[in-house]
Amino acid sequence: MKNFNYSIPTEIFFGEGQIKVLPEQIKKYGTKVLLVYGGGSIKKNGVYSKVVELLNSNDIKFWELSGVDPNPRITSVRKGIQLCRENNIDFILPVGGGSSIDCSKVIAAGYYYEGEPWDIVLDPSKIRNALPIGAILTLAATGSEMNAGAVITNMDTNEKLGTGNPSMKPKFSILDPTYTFTVPKNQTAAGTVDIMSHVFENYFSSTKGAYVQNRLSESILKTCIQYGKLAMEEPENYEARANLMWASSLALNGLLGYGKESRWSVHPMEHELSAYYDITHGVGLGILTPYWMEYVMNETTIDSFVEYGVNVWGINPDKDKLQIAKEAIEKTKEFFISLDIPMHLEEVGIGEEKLETMAKAATRHGSLGLFRPLDSQDVLNIFKAAL
Repeated sequence: MKNFNYSIPTEIFFGEGQIKVLPEQIKKYGTKVLLVYGGGSIKKNGVYSKVVELLNSNDIKFWELSGVDPNPRITSVRKGIQLCRENNIDFILPVGGGSSIDCSKVIAAGYYYEGEPWDIVLDPSKIRNALPIGAILTLAATGSEMNAGAVITNMDTNEKLGTGNPSMKPKFSILDPTYTFTVPKNQTAAGTVDIMSHVFENYFSSTKGAYVQNRLSESILKTCIQYGKLAMEEPENYEARANLMWASSLALNGLLGYGKESRWSVHPMEHELSAYYDITHGVGLGILTPYWMEYVMNETTIDSFVEYGVNVWGINPDKDKLQIAKEAIEKTKEFFISLDIPMHLEEVGIGEEKLETMAKAATRHGSLGLFRPLDSQDVLNIFKAAL
């Protein structure tokens, strides 16, 4: 296990009715709020009206930035920064999933940056400070409610990139599983895959001796397997929604990666798919993951897949190692299929024409991953296998 520093300062208010703490939490930081949300689902499910009621009854002024896209755009970030500066905003409140939260984080950081906001996406070292933000989560998926990272898309340049800074971590997040009851089946499925993919990126690592982290990772994967399909079939099943929501936060709050050396593989590959084709992030991850697993599984990495197969899928450890590894990958694919995740790029409108361009873009800063490093040809091979 590697040395690490541990800090997860976001305060979590988990459970039904926890939105009652919203006014007192906001007032720790300010009274002029930018409310950030997406396509309007929070108005249909009643979350918006509850937030507005609490803000108005506690003399908290607010302005709105709506229409944040599922792959949040730099154009929304620019609008948000302008609103903050024009109205002396001192707190940002995203209500929604990872897209609204990510957009808010970069708005918060861009408020203090005098140049073009895309600069701080390209180069996070330029981030010096950020407005405080809180989050009300309505979709279990990205884990953005409890970390310092954000992913933003620039449609003009076909780039979808991650950025981050400790100042961008939410001061608090309200996690009420009932707010996810109205999430459609397809989004529940994509969110479940996204959570699992975050775990995979840390779980499949060349670092030895991180026993605690690996067992935690396996428990979160088993949670997704236990409750992902159930949440789709019974959308108002509180137990299922609650477990998925907490799994989302734990999968990417740093806990699983501390003490492990990691560089992600599948996420940067999928970011290129989203940047060029604007597909749902979790769907892209679901398509690529089994093909990535098949590609990187070799004599050096096979033990990790055996461990995964035995501990997560309950495969008989007495079987041949290669058989266990292959069966584990197949079970992963079967589970994604059971969630109605497509298994081929062509099913989401992606053909061969841009695969090479995307493979080169994914590796423009060097190889992907440390578990088995991938160059542009490797990425292209995986893309082609996934067609």
